[in-house]
Amino acid sequence: MRSSTPPRGRPSRVAVPLACLAVLLAACGTAQRTATLPQQTPTGSAAPTSTAEVDVDRSGMEPATVTGVRYAAHGQYDRVVVDLKGGVPGYSVKWVDELVQDGSGKPIDVNGGAYLQLTLFPANAHDEEGTPTWTGGPVYQARLGNLADVVRTGDFEARVGIGLVLGRKAPFRVTEQGSPSRLILDVAH
Repeated sequence: MRSSTPPRGRPSRVAVPLACLAVLLAACGTAQRTATLPQQTPTGSAAPTSTAEVDVDRSGMEPATVTGVRYAAHGQYDRVVVDLKGGVPGYSVKWVDELVQDGSGKPIDVNGGAYLQLTLFPANAHDEEGTPTWTGGPVYQARLGNLADVVRTGDFEARVGIGLVLGRKAPFRVTEQGSPSRLILDVAH
């Protein structure tokens, strides 16, 4: 009769593949943690290559809360990071002729060569009591390679608007990251 336990000193046929799988999964976890640190992007990272508008629908989820917006220059692009409480909501990124206030539709007095409008939905930039969770602004002077200003265009009816004032129309890319939730928008210089 064969024993179900392997002889001492010798791994079973199942133990070796399981050990290999554990090593591979551990390596994936490390890569994921590194990838979630947007400020750790190597300086030599490739610039974005598409100007195509983006539309992601996540209807039916609980509204996310925008807790802040950060921006910084990186090698070949400028990065805008939207910090979120809750999951990453739906969003659209569209080229517009001018930035306008959500709700009123009044033009926002900013000057640039191109305007990129990011709209998050469902999302809020205030808490249950109506206190803003993303403070300051509405115009934040960035003065980076292509990104001149970041503008809060609105927080109205579970939609948060964020306008990017650019020196010129340029390719961009959108990336979602979690733990904590963030939406990242890179715009080429």
